[in-house]
Amino acid sequence: MSLRVFLVAAEPSGDRLGAGLMRALKAREPDVVFGGLGGSTMAEEGLDSPFDISELSILGFVEGVRAYPRVVKRVKEVAAEAAAFKPDVAVLIDSWGFTLRVAQALKAQTPDLLVVKYVAPQVWASRPGRAKTLAQTVDHLLSIMPLDAPYFEAAGLPTTFVGNPSLNKSLDDVDPARFRTHHNLAEDTPVLALLPGSRPSELKRVYPVFAETTQGLMRDHPDLQVVVPLAGRVAEPLAEELAQWPRPPMIVRDDREKYDAFAAATCALACSGTVTTELALSGCPMVVGYRLGGLSHFLIRRVITTPWACLLNIALGREAVPEFIQGDCVPAKLRPVIEQLVTNPDARARQRQDLAAALQAMGRDPRCDPAAMAAEVVLQLTS
Repeated sequence: MSLRVFLVAAEPSGDRLGAGLMRALKAREPDVVFGGLGGSTMAEEGLDSPFDISELSILGFVEGVRAYPRVVKRVKEVAAEAAAFKPDVAVLIDSWGFTLRVAQALKAQTPDLLVVKYVAPQVWASRPGRAKTLAQTVDHLLSIMPLDAPYFEAAGLPTTFVGNPSLNKSLDDVDPARFRTHHNLAEDTPVLALLPGSRPSELKRVYPVFAETTQGLMRDHPDLQVVVPLAGRVAEPLAEELAQWPRPPMIVRDDREKYDAFAAATCALACSGTVTTELALSGCPMVVGYRLGGLSHFLIRRVITTPWACLLNIALGREAVPEFIQGDCVPAKLRPVIEQLVTNPDARARQRQDLAAALQAMGRDPRCDPAAMAAEVVLQLTS
């Protein structure tokens, strides 16, 4: 009888993890059947999702409260999908608030259903009590950070570190010279990678600051080439915005070219998130900025136990990547720090050394295939 796997991913990063897990499971169990919720990448692997996950990309406490009725409705829909699908195992990927509610709903309707959480909430940075909550709700945790296991195992939740696909990605085929040649950029032309976020809420708060900062740099450095990778729901609205610039940035849509661009870039201005790890892997020095709604930020600061937002800094235990959060995320503060990276080779070299050390602390191992390891654990649990 075919293995039936119910997957739930509510954000683009989880969608990518889910797609990788689906591919790895199909390689081992060709007859596996999938159901659940995911995005476009999981759809390419054969998942028929009941609704668009973009409405679940929610940041901040206030935004979460406002979206609560919609989230409750969607949780009920996902639980109904699972009841009809009758899975052997449910794998709930990232998105702590949403997937926790889904896990609780699934256990309420089918208490003996095997429920696996893929990606832990970052209890070492905030709200350590979530470890106990998760341990009471799911049966196994697939962790992508070596920091996780002690917290969750102490709470009684079996945990397997499978590695982080973002960290373990092989960059053997990345070629910065190819990018510069393709776009007629001289070897010494400074390139700034601009990454203002992948969620509508991030673009609303972060993009205007990043745009003003970058356009100021372009005025003072006429040779500066700005490149913006675009993907997902925000791609077209952002492309329209960028087209209105006095000197429109170069747009990259292909994933391979994105990594070529990161490796070719002199430095980056990035919204805090997964992309900072991708930049670090490419050896691209960066400055990080971020903004939440005012009340959300006020409340979050009451529960955060680390002074940094960027995971690279958390891993190192110091600020190697300059961070400008909330009221500090303004052009007057961002611009001089970016300008130093653009013009000072020594500053870039120092940060590259720090990025390599941070990646090692986060468990980077290019020999490891995290999706394959996750698939093996799922199959062992269901055997």
